[in-house]
Amino acid sequence: MAVFTHPDRHPVAVLVRDGLMPMELGIVHQILGRAASPGGRPLYSVVTCAVAPGDIRTHADFTIGVEHGPEALAEASTVVVPASHAPDAADERGRLEPGLADALARIRPGTRIASICTGAFVLAAAGLLDGRRATTHWKSADLFASLFPDVRLDPGVLYTHDGDVLTSAGEASGIDLCLHIVRTDHGAAVANEVARHTVVPPHRDGGQAQFIPRPVPGPHASSTARARAWALDHLDRPLTLSDLAARESTSVRTLTRRFREETGVSPLQWLTRQRVEHARHLLEQSDLPIDQVAAAAGFGTAASMRQHLHAVLGVSPSAYRTTFRATG
Repeated sequence: MAVFTHPDRHPVAVLVRDGLMPMELGIVHQILGRAASPGGRPLYSVVTCAVAPGDIRTHADFTIGVEHGPEALAEASTVVVPASHAPDAADERGRLEPGLADALARIRPGTRIASICTGAFVLAAAGLLDGRRATTHWKSADLFASLFPDVRLDPGVLYTHDGDVLTSAGEASGIDLCLHIVRTDHGAAVANEVARHTVVPPHRDGGQAQFIPRPVPGPHASSTARARAWALDHLDRPLTLSDLAARESTSVRTLTRRFREETGVSPLQWLTRQRVEHARHLLEQSDLPIDQVAAAAGFGTAASMRQHLHAVLGVSPSAYRTTFRATG
């Protein structure tokens, strides 16, 4: 009997193991399970599976009953592997237990595969990350690097997307990864609606820094919130670092330092990302000509916007609009 019974929905299998972090399982079901077309049609079918059906111990004080076994992996178009606190994924030799290895072998070629937090150890032990850029929780980065030297580990980012394989750094960044999947598949408007219902930020770029411990600002420390809010209201203008610094009554040097501390990127990198996101919104939700979208997003010319969108999305503005233009 088929595991996925809705042929019009993208099939997603979440592979869980003893020691499961419950929040990570809930993230996938909440984000992907809530995603819907503008007309309200669910876009994903999400099922939970295990090496063997039955009760799975969680890292909390309860178990979950899992109905599906590894047959779900053979039918899925996307497989997500959350973290586990049980040492059954990759021991100190970086190897998989036979049952888990056999289950992963059922995944069809071309299937998109993602991990949350230390679920990346499973993907790496299966050889799925060799030669690819990946991340994991910063506390486990040194162990990961020693076990899997063929993986291009980037321990300072929220998530990575390399071909058909994605990894995220921790539990909360699993939200960012799942929203990124929705955004990639169905556009910014659908992802933003999911984020709004879930009451989470609609977008944190994958390159944003992980929240690795750093000195906590004192109660009177300044932030860049006013500058960022003002910039979002004036994206159509040719904004400069001096403009942003003036909003905080500080120097450009201080603003740049605070921006990096708070967002993980420079002010100009942040500003470009906001322009790209605004352009995506306009391409999806409006009938404005391409040159007017470029002006409204602050790129100045259609050629400039085309260059930036292609760098971030890999497609032209017109191709993006054709793919993601909102319908009823």
